[in-house]
Amino acid sequence: MKPAWLALPLGCTLFSPIAFAQTPADSGTFLLHKFEQRIGKETYRMTSSAQALTYDVRFRFVDRGMPVPLRANITVTPGGEPLSLGVSGNTSRFSTIKDSVQLLAGGSNVWVKVGDQEARSLKLNPATPHFPVAGYSPATGQMLLLRYWRQHKEPASLDLLPSGKVRIRRDGQDTLTFQNKPLVLQRYVLKGLVWGNELLWTDQQDRLVCIITNDAEGDKIEMLAQPYEALLPTLIGRAATHGMRLFTAEVGAEAKVKAATKPQQLAFVGGTVVDVVQGRTIPNAVVLVDGGKITQVGPAAKVKVPKQAQVIRAEGKTIVPGLWDMHAHFQQAEWGPAYLAAGVTTVRDCGNEFSYINAVQQAIDAGRGVGPRILKAGIIDGDGPRALGIVRVNTPAEAAQVVQRYQDSGFVQIKLYSSLKPDIVRAICEEAHKRGLTVTGHIPEGMTLLQGVAAGMDQVNHLPYVAEVLTRNPDRSVVVPDTTSARVFRFLKEHHTVVDPTLGVYEMTARSLKDDLTPIEPAFASLPQALQALFLTMGTTPERSAGAKPIMESFYHLVKQLYDNGIPIVAGTDMMFPGTSLARELELYVQAGLTPMQALQTATITPARVMKLAQRTGSLDPGKQADLLLIDSNPLQQIRDIRRVQLVVKDGQLYEPARMRQLADFQK
Repeated sequence: MKPAWLALPLGCTLFSPIAFAQTPADSGTFLLHKFEQRIGKETYRMTSSAQALTYDVRFRFVDRGMPVPLRANITVTPGGEPLSLGVSGNTSRFSTIKDSVQLLAGGSNVWVKVGDQEARSLKLNPATPHFPVAGYSPATGQMLLLRYWRQHKEPASLDLLPSGKVRIRRDGQDTLTFQNKPLVLQRYVLKGLVWGNELLWTDQQDRLVCIITNDAEGDKIEMLAQPYEALLPTLIGRAATHGMRLFTAEVGAEAKVKAATKPQQLAFVGGTVVDVVQGRTIPNAVVLVDGGKITQVGPAAKVKVPKQAQVIRAEGKTIVPGLWDMHAHFQQAEWGPAYLAAGVTTVRDCGNEFSYINAVQQAIDAGRGVGPRILKAGIIDGDGPRALGIVRVNTPAEAAQVVQRYQDSGFVQIKLYSSLKPDIVRAICEEAHKRGLTVTGHIPEGMTLLQGVAAGMDQVNHLPYVAEVLTRNPDRSVVVPDTTSARVFRFLKEHHTVVDPTLGVYEMTARSLKDDLTPIEPAFASLPQALQALFLTMGTTPERSAGAKPIMESFYHLVKQLYDNGIPIVAGTDMMFPGTSLARELELYVQAGLTPMQALQTATITPARVMKLAQRTGSLDPGKQADLLLIDSNPLQQIRDIRRVQLVVKDGQLYEPARMRQLADFQK
């Protein structure tokens, strides 16, 4: 039998009043940002009675033209004890929520209803602190959660309703300048609402100032109390620095010991070396590393192992170059160890917040953080209803200024986004090429792939931009080969155009929500709970999935045709499963018809070549950076075995995948 409250408005009162110190104001506004761009706002209004405080919350943003609305109703006693939560709407462009929680008199039972599931009763331990929260949004929920935590003497963890657990701790203070005066903010770390660490700041009156977190599609989002919007760029930079520092703190003395005993010489002995340049293998080989560089590679009979080298036995294993993810979005610090755990030692960040990615890169390069080498592609968009971020270019003069700013900050590439005007695309490309930068990105609206490349684009992200200029069947599948594709392929080859297909993204969005995820991600059960919930809701209905199958099959065929026509393919994930989606991308290339060696080249030597770094990295050759993986199998026989990473070396430093997964909050 369902409780009567399910048919009634939330906010009924069940507890006697208790004095509630520092009750939040009766109304407030949080401004919502993505890529530093204000995309919406959240407002709450509180009404009070002798028995309850009721917060009516309206949360809404527009992300690239798509509305994301949410309504919530939260009631607590005047003493801050939870009574009820009702939340309904969207948490990202691709996810919805409809949860209800009602605590019953006495605090020992709770009724919960999640989505379309039947309402159920749960037993609670009255001695265990618990609070109803619907994830990262709305900010009002986190504000009340933090106050409840303080009321209960700041316990190490709290149970969440309808499920989960959150850990909260104070993490120090940040002193900023606001309105020409010092402003001291208290910083907190929250873990459990989303994957990884959230950072939250309050002012000296304990009023919530800012939350930097991730939305339900994995994008970083900032929720900022309205008066403090000018502080956003500074807080974004602080979030990157503090997020990286947290890993250093977690490793603690272990990191200091490793730094002090970092071997100057390594010798990998007895494994099979994969030579991605020549497309061959060297069995029973030795790889010598000294000072972060590869010094010698060859058969064991011809390479002498120095006595002082740390020997790593590799018999029965495969030694491959460190992998590249050519479509990353380094949205939070946890991506760093997650990438390394999967063997990804270099990423191209395809668009990020300027201050955030700069701070992350600096922390990693200086040894204050953990993660792969980052190549930065600076995002540029134009004004329009679907624009993304705050870096906008609408005139050639603005193009020159923005490209120069990116170059001055160490960016190696420009990424174009969808709202740029066609004449501005050419201006950006000319300015970038003048400064030695290449250009990648989306094909802006109103342009075709051929027009974008003709205007100067060197590379393109996402396979559908290629499909759009090809012949399509009635079911929207791509026709290849035919005369149209032959002409397009010839054009792309003549212009040395590089394609980053991101096949895995389309596989996920086209999958049936009723399908098991383990064929796509075998280690799904080891993902953090917040990530599992995110990916379980990514996909479509069985009917739509069936309709998309011919399109997906033609996409695989298209990748094979591009490769066979001499158009460079580089492996990129556009985030997805942290780190391991790169392995899935390579699996899909083999499914498309590439050999395992060819697929591996798309994530090693080919990216190094197209990024003009092949003299320094991308293969296991003397003089190159010591980025390599020890694989406990042979991925050239079964590409899926690229997931069996036993040891990672980046710049000569050893990383254990299990430890990296632990840092990234993966489950065992």
